[in-house]
Amino acid sequence: MSVNKQPGVWEGFKAFLMRGNVIDLAVAVVIGAAFTNIVNSVVKGIINPLVGAVGTKNLDSYSSCLESPCRGSGTTATGISLMWGSVLGATLSFVITAAVVYFLMVLPMAKFLARQAARQKAKEGTHEVIEVSELEVLKEIRDALVAQRGPGRREY
Repeated sequence: MSVNKQPGVWEGFKAFLMRGNVIDLAVAVVIGAAFTNIVNSVVKGIINPLVGAVGTKNLDSYSSCLESPCRGSGTTATGISLMWGSVLGATLSFVITAAVVYFLMVLPMAKFLARQAARQKAKEGTHEVIEVSELEVLKEIRDALVAQRGPGRREY
């Protein structure tokens, strides 16, 4: 009677860690966290002052009152206040992050991969042309040999 030994938890964990996508994901999270600081600085240093030219520099101070009186903040606040300025600031941060990721990472990589695929396809296309032309040459040689044998010879 043979006993099938299943891999242990430690071996499974090591195999999980050694797959390439776990390392890639960890790097992406670290880079994303560092990139978030840059985007937040751009929003606070450039976007907020541009918005401040029209109103206030702090987007968090934009709000609307649903139920009066809207006074105070935190636990002492009265009324119902919608803080749409903070949502606008978070949305701007997201849009800027998405734009930078797309234009600086995704678009160049897509163009690079498209060029690489076109080169590979062109390379494969030349091989097919060469193979087809070699096949045609071999057919012509065969036909020439058959024609040289003449009508009276037997083919094996």
